[in-house]
Amino acid sequence: MTLLDLITGAWAIDPDKLRELQTIYATHLRGDKIDLQALEARLGRPLSSEQQAYTVEPGGVAVLRMSGVIAPKANLFMQVSGGLSTQMATKQLESAVVDARVRSMVLALDTPGGSVIGTPEMAAAVHELAKIKPIVTHSDGALASAGYWIGSAANAVYISGPTVQAGSIGVVIDRTFNPNSATREESIVAGRYKRLVKSNEPLSEEARTIVQADVDYVYSLFVDAVAGYRDTTSQQVLDRMADGRVFRGQQAIDAGLVDGVSTLDALVERMATDPAPFASRRKAVFAVAALPSPSAGAAPKDKTPTREKEPVMSDDTKTPITRASFEQDHAPLFAQLRGEFSALGATQERDRIQAVLALGANLPGHDKLLSTMAFDGKTTAPEASMAVLKAEGDARAAAIKAHEDDAPNPARASATPPDKGAKTKAEQVAEAQAHAKAKGIDLVAALKELGYAS
Repeated sequence: MTLLDLITGAWAIDPDKLRELQTIYATHLRGDKIDLQALEARLGRPLSSEQQAYTVEPGGVAVLRMSGVIAPKANLFMQVSGGLSTQMATKQLESAVVDARVRSMVLALDTPGGSVIGTPEMAAAVHELAKIKPIVTHSDGALASAGYWIGSAANAVYISGPTVQAGSIGVVIDRTFNPNSATREESIVAGRYKRLVKSNEPLSEEARTIVQADVDYVYSLFVDAVAGYRDTTSQQVLDRMADGRVFRGQQAIDAGLVDGVSTLDALVERMATDPAPFASRRKAVFAVAALPSPSAGAAPKDKTPTREKEPVMSDDTKTPITRASFEQDHAPLFAQLRGEFSALGATQERDRIQAVLALGANLPGHDKLLSTMAFDGKTTAPEASMAVLKAEGDARAAAIKAHEDDAPNPARASATPPDKGAKTKAEQVAEAQAHAKAKGIDLVAALKELGYAS
């Protein structure tokens, strides 16, 4: 993959940051090489050009600090502005898993996102390795786009405070079209879509449709991955998390993106004391409704010229309103509401009955049970489904029991060697290391081949 392929491909990143990177690459591709030494002299500090290695804190907590733009390999980004190489970071994670000093890990991420190339693979590695040793994501700056894709794969996600950003779940291809470019492209190709996009020509409708389909596909991968990692549904991710917005602090918690607030030091101390609570995956929890911020400013005044007075439902004596008094004092309104509520109740009951009976198409053989639940006035379709599945399970269990009772006594089995017990995590990892070395594959692949990871 060339630099141009990378920079014009699909990115999960803040669009403004992508344009900044495109400017850097455009300068580079024109042949105007960036004077890194002069840039360091102007900044008064060395450039952040090396991927950080993990450190092991007291209590066996490995902390891997990663910041900057995400890319598959170390390249021009990391030389100029620092960055996160998914290949190098994954190797650090694999090393920490087999490090005997390490009991748990924290991914300390501060990133606006980056290229989608290599991001799904690193996220999948985090997800699998978190089954071996507890892994938690922490951010004190930004956990956006591709950064959230990776961070959400950990068992839990924490932020340090109310201004930390999280989310920005979306995919962008930002193509700068320059019709006045002195360089004109001329291509001789075979294959209808071989030269779909030219930098000095606007996109055709057909090309735009194909590029949009590609962006939509990557977006669906992103949404499905977050749903799996956060133990929720893709629809919930689409409804609550994935409209491209960036959420801050409590907003991110309410949207189900983040599990809580903690400083990095406090999180490390908790994991060092007892890593067990972080060994299982946290489920996204959504706020019932987003409330307006009390500091958002006063509501605008109602400038409506005239306004009908709302009916007062109680008099100056503040006598409590009862059903009888409401029906007597406001008979027309009472009759209207009763009619509306009756119609609504009838519609909801009809829908409930139809939903329960419709289960018979996919769960045949339980018509009597479904009919009873449909007309009991209370059983919902999900409850009916669970009841039918239980009945199906009970019937199968009874059939198996009857079959076992009718079967002849089994022949006496020969002696078997004593069970030495299941292998420990450390033994599994050691065996996987040897297998990976013998086969020339990475640790995650070895764990999967040996059946120790899914």
